[in-house]
Amino acid sequence: MYRISELAQKVGLSRTALLYYEKLKLISGVRLDNGYRVYSDKDVQRVLLIQTLQAAGLTLKECKGCLEAKIDRPLLLNRLEELDKEIEHKQHSRDVLAALLGEGNHRAWHESANQVAPDAHLDWLIKQGFEEKEALRLKWLSKDMNEHQDYMADFMKVFETLDRWGPGSEQETLKALNLVPLTSCNILEIGSGKGLATTVLANNTQAAITVVDNEQSALDRLVERFTGDGLNDRIKPVCASMTDLPFEHKGFDLIWAEGSAYIMGVKSALKEWRPLLENNGVMMLSDLVWFTDTPTPELQEFWKGEYPDMVSVDARLEQIKAAGYKVVEHFPLSQQAWENYYLPLKQRAIELAPSMPDSNALNDIKIEVSIFERYLSEFGYEMFIIQKAAK
Repeated sequence: MYRISELAQKVGLSRTALLYYEKLKLISGVRLDNGYRVYSDKDVQRVLLIQTLQAAGLTLKECKGCLEAKIDRPLLLNRLEELDKEIEHKQHSRDVLAALLGEGNHRAWHESANQVAPDAHLDWLIKQGFEEKEALRLKWLSKDMNEHQDYMADFMKVFETLDRWGPGSEQETLKALNLVPLTSCNILEIGSGKGLATTVLANNTQAAITVVDNEQSALDRLVERFTGDGLNDRIKPVCASMTDLPFEHKGFDLIWAEGSAYIMGVKSALKEWRPLLENNGVMMLSDLVWFTDTPTPELQEFWKGEYPDMVSVDARLEQIKAAGYKVVEHFPLSQQAWENYYLPLKQRAIELAPSMPDSNALNDIKIEVSIFERYLSEFGYEMFIIQKAAK
């Protein structure tokens, strides 16, 4: 037999808690002639069993019901569902903490952060010690702070021999240029890469062209290309971030951005680049868009991680108008424009596979090519020719 203080010590509860148990008739002590209450081993086991039930999420009242009657299955199923949700939440919390510490699934953390708070995510990466250029690459490419350096080394190895770093064709660049409702004198090309679109702009206008890219090796290849063509006197290369362009307001009558605005976000690009245009100046930007309201689940999941800001053509047009532009024209890139990009990329990946068997960058590229080959009818690039409107 145990006095209440001895029972409390044995089960790890306070005397007050046991008195409350007795009030609820969960336990029942026997009062001795001297006035003390004593409890049996049965009471000890009953308290331990109650503690087990409480650990499963039951209230004391519900514990009493389980001990004194048949199991209430709906009640227990409800508690089980609640517990599963709590475990899922706790696991998510743990995964986030592990990712922040450089453990666990780092990629999932970066994809999630980029979906819910893209700008704050970028700021956070910069605060972790990454320069903006590398932070943007980590955000869109490696998605893992631990392996970023190796990932980018592999990524650049794949693309070093390829002229195209995105879909496009000279014919469609020229088509878009011919839709520009002005004769340009000063062009700003943002995200020029190695200069394929720049060549079309230079050969079909008399404009001075300022080309901006944050990858110096791409600009070096561009300068080499134009030196060979005798056009380098019209080209001004600037290695800079598109998020912080070092140019005066109203300095350009045409801004050209093929497949680059997504890096800072199309809505941000429309806002931040607008002051650089002269009054009635024109911008051409291309962006990935949905061509269907019901994309294949695998495709939807892929772009949710790779480009969460992807919307329909109509949604993008509404954003363009809301940002202070009028739409001159728009059209989708052709199948050929895509093949110009991904067929050489696919061949390059095949060539490098034996020497890079464990490369995450190469694996991501293979997945991307597979997506292009199977689902291109459901998404694509849209070329938007838009003109700065008076506000």
